[in-house]
Amino acid sequence: MKPILLIAFLLGTATPAMGETILFNQQRPGVLPAGWVYGVTGHGNPKWSIERDTTGPDLSNVLRQSGVGDFPWCVKQDVSLADGFVEVRFKPVDGREDQAGGVVWRWKDGNNYYVARANALENNISLYYTTGGRRHTIQYRAAPVAARVWHTLRVDFTGNRIQVALDGKRYIDVADGHIAGTGAVGVWTKADSVTLFDALSFDGSPTR
Repeated sequence: MKPILLIAFLLGTATPAMGETILFNQQRPGVLPAGWVYGVTGHGNPKWSIERDTTGPDLSNVLRQSGVGDFPWCVKQDVSLADGFVEVRFKPVDGREDQAGGVVWRWKDGNNYYVARANALENNISLYYTTGGRRHTIQYRAAPVAARVWHTLRVDFTGNRIQVALDGKRYIDVADGHIAGTGAVGVWTKADSVTLFDALSFDGSPTR
């Protein structure tokens, strides 16, 4: 293995042709990944931590949200992107009210960011912007989101254009300019969703 790839593997970070992919296989279970912060938009008690999982593609550690809150989030604070993409693998495991998994971008703070999410109880994906702590719907689309199955959610964003894809199929392609400039990227859930996340990928250069 080449030295750069070996270092990336040991750190739990893979580097594809473009961008960066954060894995959790070398992170210590029971704590939050280094350099990440978490919280909730609204009220609640989110619980984010690295946990062991043997059902995912990598058969290793994942990031798990098992608390309850209006809109729990967990972001990689040292990333600052204006345009580019963010993608994550997620698995909705449980939840009576919701079974959601999402990604956030242009995250300024816990009250101001974009979010796209997929919900296994509703079989749909949706795009929102959050300002001043209030979530606003941009668009909903029906989509097959099976519970207890790994999915891939991806968002490409350039200027005011936003495209959202689930498992390689694009469902949303809109223009929205409510949140501009740079921001962090991360993951998101809703209500009592118990959701697993792995392989968060992002890049500051938009995909053509």
